[in-house]
Order: sequence, then structure tokens, then C-alpha cells
Amino acid sequence: MFKLTGTLKVANETQVINEKFSKREFVIETKDQYPQQVMFQLTQDKCELLSAFKVGGEIEVSFNLRGREWTSPAGEVKYFNTLEAWRLEKIGDAPVMNPNAPNEEVNDLPF
Repeated sequence: MFKLTGTLKVANETQVINEKFSKREFVIETKDQYPQQVMFQLTQDKCELLSAFKVGGEIEVSFNLRGREWTSPAGEVKYFNTLEAWRLEKIGDAPVMNPNAPNEEVNDLPF
């Protein structure tokens, strides 16, 4: 398990690949000396996790590194990696959207 913190830069819509598989890609920008733009994907029921966050907010992404081998029709072997996110958490005062009211910020104050 890995974690990375950054600013949500891109939040794509969910893509339905087929009746058994859907994915949603997003990008965060790290706050390092040399910022990196890192793309992650959510799959299946995890796709909705991103709906609670606004672009520009600070988030922490918990993810697994997945790798796979693919052989082309010509017999050439290639390798691919995927950063599979499974938890998203807001950091500090990051704006979070209420899924029932997409354009309103959540107010957690008890009064």
C-alpha cells in the first residue's frame, strides 16, 4: 500500500468499458520541489469516491501499484503499470462536495 498527497488537478468522468468493468481516472499534483502530475484510476464501485472532491482541493490518495504483461499480435511483449486508488481523504480545509448538492461545500459544524 502506498499514499500520496497533492492537489486534485483533473477529475475525469467514469468510463464504462463493458458491463463488468468501469473506471475513473484523475490526476493529482504533488507539492514537491519539482511537482509531479500523477494519474490514478478508481474502478467499479470505487469510482464514486471522487464525486465528493473538487478540483483544486488537497487530498491524500491510498493506492496499490498494479503491473501487467501484454503480448502484441506481432509477438512483442510490453509491460504496463497502473496506480489503483482505493481510498481518498481530504487534507486540511480541502473543499469537499456534498454528493446530494453538487455545488455546495459540506459544513461539518454542529451548529
